Amino acid sequence: MKKIALFTLAAFFGLTCVQAQGDFKAGIHAGLPIGDAGDLSTFAIAVELGYLFDVSDEFQAGPTLGYSHSFGDEIDTGFGTIDVDDVQFLPIAAAGRFSVSDEFSLGADLGYALGISDGNDGGFYYAPRAAYSITEMMDIVLAYRGVALDGGSWDIISLGLEFGID
Repeated sequence: MKKIALFTLAAFFGLTCVQAQGDFKAGIHAGLPIGDAGDLSTFAIAVELGYLFDVSDEFQAGPTLGYSHSFGDEIDTGFGTIDVDDVQFLPIAAAGRFSVSDEFSLGADLGYALGISDGNDGGFYYAPRAAYSITEMMDIVLAYRGVALDGGSWDIISLGLEFGID
């Protein structure tokens, strides 16, 4: 698993060094865990870095790498409280973005989220999203971030800012 992660990271940074038309993107997001995740955690943050190549005037695609941290909750069992550990993922994905207009875009990230916290094996990562450009270099992003796990999923609804980096 570590070899796959290192290979993917090397490929990610190798691809971004290629001279092509595209944009570096960096984002920071705050999220609310829902479903199974909402039962075990209270709040989440996510950061991501990606490079999107111009495929056409309306479509961009490229690699993205992120970090997601969900803060564990205290669960009252009636006999006392149990502290739930924080849950962290390292999503490695392919990103696609379609510009609906100059200000509005839709997209998705698909890949694998490596589990970082103890007992977290990771799983298939999916993140559909909608973005609204408030300036040429900054977007507001609403996303649904999910990781398919054995016997469940870890889902977060997030709102954040994405910055273009020149």
